[in-house]
Amino acid sequence: MRTAQVTRNTLETQVTVSLNLDGTGIARLASGVPFLDHMLDQIARHGLIDLEIQATGDLHIDAHHTVEDTGITFGQAFAKALGDKKGIRRYGHAYVPLDEALSRVVIDLSGRPGLEYHVDYTRARIGEFDVDLFLEFFRGFINHAGVTLHIDNLRGINAHHQAETIFKAFGRALRMAVEPDARMGDVLPSTKGAL
Repeated sequence: MRTAQVTRNTLETQVTVSLNLDGTGIARLASGVPFLDHMLDQIARHGLIDLEIQATGDLHIDAHHTVEDTGITFGQAFAKALGDKKGIRRYGHAYVPLDEALSRVVIDLSGRPGLEYHVDYTRARIGEFDVDLFLEFFRGFINHAGVTLHIDNLRGINAHHQAETIFKAFGRALRMAVEPDARMGDVLPSTKGAL
């Protein structure tokens, strides 16, 4: 089983992420940021990743450090669980609609962090959640998971729908990329011989 547990402790946050890349989509989430938990649940459910996240942070200031450090710790745990990457598909993509909203996410488990994030939210807050923090989450993830990630919200009027399509598509793209490729066997999916 491709599993990992990582704990990150700073003066601002304490975050523990446990995950199983070969799970069934079970999520146990307690970040202290309810809308973030709702989005993390999308990753677990649509990525078929068992995901447990416990976080405490300086929410009396705002949610920035908690959201960013959750992304960082999730990225670290993801990289650890993925292992040597032999026999995986490596690439994943998904288009996900939700009513009027549509997002596309494409991922390459390249070993190189890169992010193209093209999302124009129709409002700055979803409830109490600042939508700018999603960019910090994904930056934290890609920098510590070592992946190239393209996120495009193609359309949407409702910001909640925009966010949800992004996280559902992210989960589905992850699921495709980490999936074992029977035709690849035990070969690393790279002509360089390294990822």
